[in-house]
Amino acid sequence: MSVAPLPKASRRGLAQEAADLIREAIFAGHFPPGSQLREVELAASLGVSRGSVREGLAHLEREGLVRSAWHRGTTVIDVTAQDIEEVYTLRAALDRLAATSAHRRVTADQLTGLDTLVGQMSEEISGEASGAKLLSLDIAFHDRIYDAANNRRLLDAWCAVRSQVYLFQLRRITLGYEHYRARVVDEHRELVTLLRSDDRETLARYAEEHVDSARRSLLDRLHPTR
Repeated sequence: MSVAPLPKASRRGLAQEAADLIREAIFAGHFPPGSQLREVELAASLGVSRGSVREGLAHLEREGLVRSAWHRGTTVIDVTAQDIEEVYTLRAALDRLAATSAHRRVTADQLTGLDTLVGQMSEEISGEASGAKLLSLDIAFHDRIYDAANNRRLLDAWCAVRSQVYLFQLRRITLGYEHYRARVVDEHRELVTLLRSDDRETLARYAEEHVDSARRSLLDRLHPTR
C-alpha cells in the first residue's frame, strides 16, 4: 500500500511532531483502522529519521491508537466489538466522574465556553455540516469538562483513551452520520444545562448515558444483525 502524502515535519528528528502528524493522518482517513504503518515509508514521507518515526509510533501505541507485534509491524487499531465495549465502558465511567467533579468546580467563564462550543456545533449544522468539524467540537467540549473537573489523574486517564475515542467516533460518524448529526447539539446542550443545575445525580446519569448511546449506535451500525 502506498503512503499518502503527508506534511513535512518542520524539524528533523522530532518524535513528538512525527507522532502528531501520523495521528492527524489517521484521523483524516489516510490510514484506516487495520492499516499497516511502515517506518521507512513514513520517514520518507515526513522527512524525518526512522528513529523519530519509531519513537513517534511508540507514543501512539501508548495512546492505544496503534498496535505493534513482532514480525508483523505496526498497525492502526481495528474497530472491533470488544474494543468498542472496552473503550466506551471506560469512557462512560470517566465522563460520569468528570461531570460530577466539574459540577462542584465549574466557573461561569467555563460554562460560557461550553455554551460557545454548543453554539458552534449548531452553526455547523445550520450550514453544510462537516462530520469531522462536529467531532472536533464534540471532543473539545469534553476536554473542557475534564479541565473544569480539576483532577490531574482523571485528566491523565482521559488523555490515555482520547485518541481511541476520537477514532471510534470517526467510525461512528462514517457509518451513521445523520444519527450523530441529529443528536450532537441537543445532547451537549443538555449537559451544560445540568452542569448549571443543582441535580448532580441526573447529571451523572446523563453523562453516562451520553456515552452509552454512542456505544450502542456504533455497535448497531458495525454489526447490524448482531
